[in-house]
Order: sequence, then C-alpha cells, then structure tokens
Amino acid sequence: MTAIAGIQHPDGKEKVGEMLSRMSHRGDDWRHIIEKNGAILGASGTKPQEKSALKIQNENMVMEYVSRNHYASAKATQKGLELKRDQLGISPLYYGRTPDGEICFASEVKGLLAVTRDVHELPPGHALTGTTLKRNFKLTQKKKRTDSAENLARRLREKLESSVGMRIAELGAGSWLSGGIDSTAIAAIARPHMREFHTFTAGLENSVDIQYALMAARHIGSIQHTRTVTIAELLETIPEVIYHLESFDALLVRSSILNFLVAKLASDYVPAVFSGEGGDELFAGYDYLKDIPEEKLQEELTDIIARLHNTALQRVDRSASAHGTVAYVGLLDQDIVDLALEIPAEYKIRNGVEKWILRKAVSDLLPENLLMRKKAKFWQGGGVEGIIAEHAERMITDHDFGAERNLVNGEALNTKEELLYYRIFKEYFGEFEDLSWMGRTKGAPVS
Repeated sequence: MTAIAGIQHPDGKEKVGEMLSRMSHRGDDWRHIIEKNGAILGASGTKPQEKSALKIQNENMVMEYVSRNHYASAKATQKGLELKRDQLGISPLYYGRTPDGEICFASEVKGLLAVTRDVHELPPGHALTGTTLKRNFKLTQKKKRTDSAENLARRLREKLESSVGMRIAELGAGSWLSGGIDSTAIAAIARPHMREFHTFTAGLENSVDIQYALMAARHIGSIQHTRTVTIAELLETIPEVIYHLESFDALLVRSSILNFLVAKLASDYVPAVFSGEGGDELFAGYDYLKDIPEEKLQEELTDIIARLHNTALQRVDRSASAHGTVAYVGLLDQDIVDLALEIPAEYKIRNGVEKWILRKAVSDLLPENLLMRKKAKFWQGGGVEGIIAEHAERMITDHDFGAERNLVNGEALNTKEELLYYRIFKEYFGEFEDLSWMGRTKGAPVS
C-alpha cells in the first residue's frame, strides 16, 4: 500500500513529511520526496511494493498504484498540481487549500488535516489541474448484449480468470473469505495460482459466515484462518475503525468492524488479499433490487456502482491500509465492469436468484451449497446485526439524541447508532461545516 501527499509551495517539505506521517499505517518502509515546479510531492509505502511503486514515480509525479485501474496520482506541472483518480475511485484522494491558499492533497483526510481543514474529495474518473476540475470518465449504461447466457457466462469467467491472474502475479495474495458467492468465487479462481493459499474470516461465534467460510476453504484447499470475535472486542474496535474509516455513516461503520479485524488477521500472513467487493452492484445481489422493474434495474445498478468509491470501497481500502496491506478488488477490473454493464438484467436476477450469471460462470468450481448461498450483509453474516444498535440505545438517551443529532453543517444524524459513531468521529477530527467529502450509504436507516 502507498500514501501520497503534496503541497503547491516550494518550502513545503516539512509539511508534506507531517502529512505522510499521519498516514504511516499505509506504509512507511520507504519515502520518496520530489521538489518540482514550485511544489513538494511525497509518497511512502511498504517494502513488498517498493520496487513496483518506485518504478512509476518520476521527477515530477507520485502515485499510488495497486493494480490496473486502481490508482491515484499527482504531478507537478507548469500549470500547477495535476491530480488524477481511477475510474471507480478504488484509490482514495482528497484535496484542499491551506489558509494561505496553497493547493494540497493527500490519500486520506487525516493527512490533509495536517495542513488544512478545507477538505474535498476528488471524484472518481476526474482530474484536477490548478483550479480546473475535468471529468475523464463517466460510468454509463451500455447497450445490452444479445449473446446467449452460456456465451456470456463463458466470457465472464475468462475475464475473472484474467483479472485474478494479473493481480496475484504482483505480490502473491490471500483472500478475505465470507463464504458468500463473490469472495468464494474469487478465492476458488486464485487458489491454483499459489502453492499455499491463505484465506481469512472473522465473525462472532457460530456466525453463518464462519460456517460457510470453513466449507469454502475445505473445498478449495486453502489454509483457513478464523478470528472468532467477542461482543466486547467488537465494541472496543469501533473507535479504531472510525479513525481509519474517517466516517460516521452507520451502515458503513457497522460493515467495517469485522472487515477491519479480518484485515488485521490477514496482515500477519500475506502482503495482499483479494476482496469480493463489487459483485452485488455489478450483478444485482441486494434483495431490494428484486422489486425494481427489469427495465429499470440497470439504471439502479449503474447508480450504486458509482457510489462505491466512498462507501464500500472506502471500507476495503481503509481496512487493508490500516494494517499496511493491499486489497485487490478483482471483480471491479474495468473489463469485468464493462461486460457486466452489457449483460441483460434478465441474466442478473433470474427466477428470483440474484447474481445468476456470476453463479453460472463459476458453477464448475463450487458445490451447490456454496454456489447458491443467499446474500447476507457483512454485519449480518458475521453475527453483528442488532448488537451495536442495542448498545447505542443503552448508551444514548432520547434527550441526548434530540440535543445532539443536528450537525453544524445542517445535516441531521439518522439514528442513535450514528450519533454514537459521530461522537467518536468528532473526538478525532472535530466538526466540519462542509461534509460533502464524506459518503453516505444509499438507503441508510432513519429514526
């Protein structure tokens, strides 16, 4: 993993050093500092990525490069800093101006806060040069393919194999494994590439994710590592999760706790992991999507794919980077995304089965009980559902919720659980008059 930071000022080396230090969890085995065109740019990272990371840094550019279409970069040009972010926003990047008007940027908000409280998120597929923001890519609906289901499944499988193969060749990798179709399919495809393949799961005792992950690991022949979490550990981990996540969005925080703990477990064994993130958005994995008319389904999927960058992908990035590891989101390779947007809705939800085309594409790899497992949200499968909300109900009175739920930026917190998270967020980061840089989960619960 790599952190990048910079400032448009020739005497900003010390400030850039402090920005990188605040993101040292992303990797601080090496640092690369550039002084060019009146700007200071810096990058730091982990040893396993040192060779490939430094190879793409040059005399006027720093870059976080994880794998194909997973990057963020900054270049010092004659026109000022030029910032770029990948098409889906898999790599994070924020920017702002210092009190003296200097443009600055960092991979995480906490790095930017070393020099400013003016925080903006660079949107996915955009470039910022000086003060000019330009869109280089827009996720759009595509013309439906007319291929047979068999041909589409075959093409999808080919692209899955290619995506996993090219990524595992970089560092080698293990896999986060929930036992759901997305992570299990990726792990099954990755397994033959490694002499020893490690898989990782976290959940409360007897949670369904642990049970299905053990079945999946036995089937593919991986070395399975399971972290059984107590309720006390779950609650104790929340502040650390919020610090790294930089969010108080209730569904995002809740879904990140076990992800954070499984990432910590994985970091003891492998430098990189695969995540199954993106399958629900590409192939219609959520229950509510079954209620959307078929002719409207692709429009909804395009919308939720475009929202991934500061919700689920933020969870994946911060959980991995908090422990100095890399997370590969192989399902979100651009070739797979392009194909998924062309696959007709009738092959995504078929006879009430969500992600039907993905299941068909990997049907030879998995037994029926794994292939047809129903979708469970991260906190549901891990056994977390209800525990934190009940804890928040005990900790926060109705009076306190009414008194504290309205924020200085004009937004209102939805639930006591969200107030619990916001109190912790405010201790770390203070209050913001503008929170437009922080993503909110679509369909989040309200009080």
